[in-house]
Amino acid sequence: MSRKLAGKVAVVTGASKGIGASIALHLAAEGAAVVVNYASSKAGADRVVGEIQGNGGKAIAVQANLAQEADVRRLFAEAQKAFGRLDILINNAGIYDFQPLESVTAEHFHRQFDLNVLGLLFASQEAARRFGPEGGSIVNISSVAATAGLPNAAVYSATKAAVDAVTRSLAAELGPRKIRVNSINPGMVETEGVHAAGISGSDFHKQIEAQTPLGRIGQPADIAPAAVFLASSDAQWITGETLYISGGNR
Repeated sequence: MSRKLAGKVAVVTGASKGIGASIALHLAAEGAAVVVNYASSKAGADRVVGEIQGNGGKAIAVQANLAQEADVRRLFAEAQKAFGRLDILINNAGIYDFQPLESVTAEHFHRQFDLNVLGLLFASQEAARRFGPEGGSIVNISSVAATAGLPNAAVYSATKAAVDAVTRSLAAELGPRKIRVNSINPGMVETEGVHAAGISGSDFHKQIEAQTPLGRIGQPADIAPAAVFLASSDAQWITGETLYISGGNR
């Protein structure tokens, strides 16, 4: 049986855990060689690479802080060196830090915008330079927070609204080069970060589940198949779109 992404090469940022790890595994299962980017969790990235290779796939782990332009350039140079081409970029790396208005500082603002928005732009810039004449696919991982109006999330929500705006703008700009740009906007997903932040099992978690028509928060594997679809030729006439995957909770 032919695989959707056979012969393709993908960079997945922030892929050592959570949604990024699941996307990396799903891309590899469809035949892509995967560059598993991580910022600090080498052990996590190595686990993802090991699982891909154990299933007969190709993968490498590359450390890079996406908020640092030199790191981004090195990440894509390593991808090119390892696999000789680039077809897919999944912009998944990001952070969130919910704070009330009175606690917002310049550091709080820049930490989130530098990674969630500027890092995404740096990565997209490098990918666009390296895609071949047949084009490529960029999939940005945004969030329902872009439009949901969550309390204590003004800065984070603003970064994700910016991601959606960047998606539409780059789709228009890069379309003539056969580069498609789309975003996936997950609802709350159970990840290591959600557990570490104390959100899992909290009143906020229960509130989200109660207002979600499908009655639960998401899992990373709920998001990954959509990334595969958008990265593949099945989505060859889709660009500039935002796909909400949130169990119906908008």
